[in-house]
Amino acid sequence: MAKSEEQKEQKEQKAAPAQEQDVTEQTMVMAPVADPSGTSDSPDGEGTAPAAKEEKTKKKKKKQTIYTIKLIPDDNGDTKSIRLPARVLKFGIASVAAGALLFVGAFSYSVYSTFANQNGASEIRELREVNNIQQEQLLQLSKKANALQDEIDQLTQLESDLRRMSGAGPAQDDGSGDGSGLTNDGTSGKHDGQGGPYAQQPSLDNVSEALDNVEKDIEKRRASLLELQEQLKAQQESMGTPGMVSLPGSLVGSTVSVTTPTGWPARGEVSSPYGLRWNGSDFHPGIDIANDMGTPIVATADGTVTTAGWNAGGYGNMVDIDHGNGITTRYGHAMQVVVSAGQHVRRGQIIAYMGSTGFSTGPHVHYEVRVNGQAVNPVSYL
Repeated sequence: MAKSEEQKEQKEQKAAPAQEQDVTEQTMVMAPVADPSGTSDSPDGEGTAPAAKEEKTKKKKKKQTIYTIKLIPDDNGDTKSIRLPARVLKFGIASVAAGALLFVGAFSYSVYSTFANQNGASEIRELREVNNIQQEQLLQLSKKANALQDEIDQLTQLESDLRRMSGAGPAQDDGSGDGSGLTNDGTSGKHDGQGGPYAQQPSLDNVSEALDNVEKDIEKRRASLLELQEQLKAQQESMGTPGMVSLPGSLVGSTVSVTTPTGWPARGEVSSPYGLRWNGSDFHPGIDIANDMGTPIVATADGTVTTAGWNAGGYGNMVDIDHGNGITTRYGHAMQVVVSAGQHVRRGQIIAYMGSTGFSTGPHVHYEVRVNGQAVNPVSYL
């Protein structure tokens, strides 16, 4: 009995290791199971890989959020849905914001430009109005200067009549300051041709010069009248006989240099003086000497012809002569020119014949004296 029990125990002990070996092998074959917390008892950590992948997939799905926009019509029609990913929606909102900023900037610039243009146009209108007012004032001033010159001419004519009636000697300036009323051929009122360049608007310089001439003429008339008064007093005291009066315009016997314009370029009468004329609406840069068509026109000094022919500025057939030292003379409205450019002429030489070409109302010669290119009153050279 005792042996049989010992044999049983030995068999059981032999069987026990065999069972334990079977259990161990079974455990090795089983796949590891991951616990809910994402950890595993496996020592190498291989059981965590599928769980980590699933977690990453879920996170990616959460990042790709999609927004749905539903369009519901008022007539109970079909509802339309627009699905937009978050990225597209953000990009659209950013684009709309950028477009709005650009629109606001463009609108602001447009408004600013409009106001700036309006202000500029307003300033231009104001400047034009001021300019028109100044031009009107300048025209009125030129008309007053012209009226004063006319009154001086009347006083000059009255003085001339008194001298002739009383037998007193002629005035020292041999006529008016601007040359109006002068004649060198014994005629009076027979010729009235006028002209020059095309009508020029009076400028500040022109009006100032005209006023200066008026002031000088007033001084001359005052001095001349005082002289006449003394002559009349002396005449009454002595009852003397007045001397002979020589006519102006002589081209001989002058002691002035032959290169200085001296004398008259043609016989005739001054039909339009130097300065403002036609009620102050035009500035005349020379004097007009009127006579019959074909009257000879002569050079008033030695010089070289620089221009001989047609002028499109209103002078018609014109001759310019350079006398040196910055002095030139001009002869306009000729019927015919008989000299050519580059030709040397002498004082008293015929250079053209009087006509009515260009801006002209009748046969005459428009005579100018220019010093350094600036027209001056030719009367002082007659």
